[in-house]
Amino acid sequence: MSVTDSTDTSELAARAKEITERELVVYSERTKNSQAASERARKVLPAGVPSSFQAYDPHPVVVKYASGSRMIDVDDNEYIDYDMGFGALFAGHMHPAVRRAVEAQLDDGTLYVTPCELDAEFAELLAERYGLPMWRPTNSGTEATMDAIRLARGATKREKIVKVEGGYHGHHDEVMISNKPSLDVAGPADSPNSIPESGGITQGTIDDVIVIEFNDAAALERVLKSREVACFIVEPVMENIGICMPQPGYLEAVREITSKYGTLLIFDEVKTGITAGVGGATKRFGVTPDLITLAKSIGGGVPVGAFGGKAEYMDLIATGEVLHLGTYNGNPLVMAAARATLTEACTPEAVEGAMARNHELVVACQAIIDKAGLPAHTVEFGAKGCITWATEPIKNYRDYKATDFDLAFAQWIHGINRGVLLPPGLDEQWLISVMHSEADAMRYADVFAEFVDELTA
Repeated sequence: MSVTDSTDTSELAARAKEITERELVVYSERTKNSQAASERARKVLPAGVPSSFQAYDPHPVVVKYASGSRMIDVDDNEYIDYDMGFGALFAGHMHPAVRRAVEAQLDDGTLYVTPCELDAEFAELLAERYGLPMWRPTNSGTEATMDAIRLARGATKREKIVKVEGGYHGHHDEVMISNKPSLDVAGPADSPNSIPESGGITQGTIDDVIVIEFNDAAALERVLKSREVACFIVEPVMENIGICMPQPGYLEAVREITSKYGTLLIFDEVKTGITAGVGGATKRFGVTPDLITLAKSIGGGVPVGAFGGKAEYMDLIATGEVLHLGTYNGNPLVMAAARATLTEACTPEAVEGAMARNHELVVACQAIIDKAGLPAHTVEFGAKGCITWATEPIKNYRDYKATDFDLAFAQWIHGINRGVLLPPGLDEQWLISVMHSEADAMRYADVFAEFVDELTA
């Protein structure tokens, strides 16, 4: 059937729930060892996982092996991995170049807590790619955004920050505000409330964070006029709510407005990183922020992050006015893996190849959607893509909240039972790594077509 009215849409929703009920039984049967492992883990790990992102219903897949584009769980089910570590594994699982680099560095030591030449080599590579001269390594994206915000406050002598509703920038207190608030407390769309996403966040911290909608340059100017805001931290492409693209002219307006009011602009490229292209979203859009934060895809699977920026701001670290510390920052094992990722695994040619395979996949999925007349659409950015269950592209968090999560969950559980491992959040995106073959990439479209056939039967 073709979806042309609300009756058809309700029929789809009902069919999606039927598929979900059936597939949950299948999932339980095929992942019994994962379930047992999760039950064991819950006795010593809250929710049975090392990070709350890894806890999902009915229970997570517990993995024992990964290589290239594939993973095998403790029940010996094999999956093509489209999650790829929430985008961290653009180089793929155990890329040969990354593995060689790590093995070679093991012979020379894992931690010095004094500089090594790899630190400067890593920073030089980032400076060349992103066009900002000075960098510091961190151990995660959370650390990178935390340090960038502190630097912005030190540079401006201001305390307030601005972020967008629905944006995720790590799990330190200042950015655990309005990540995905319930709409019954979120307030009006043109002036959202600042809603803490966790207990333990002080009221003072909440009061220092101003929340606005993505793609609303007028709202940004309105909140910056007080000249009390140290920084505006934003993903140039929001990837916490599927893939939400900036509207034409938005990033250019953001750059102009922040400069006008003396507010530093921080591009959080932890998720876009090198998956958006060799120079990230910064180079793709041609808009240069004051500071950039990176992590995930730059490391090839090791825990690494970085923040960089204009010399006038980064020099505050050199003078000691703003402190940046960390025992494991720039440890040689991680730096060796990151160098190999940037120079051998994710070369410009390899990145372009992954992006081309992703484009082919996106086109195939969109054709399936169009043929069935589904209330959905695809979004593509670099080597990432997603299917969003809404008829129109989303421009902000409120649009995202109107998407159909029942359909999204049905698609996810159907896919995982057929060896298609997607992120469990229903709002994340797939990643085609440099180690996904064309057949690996297109397997997603084949399984999606099977799901659509069932959904519309």
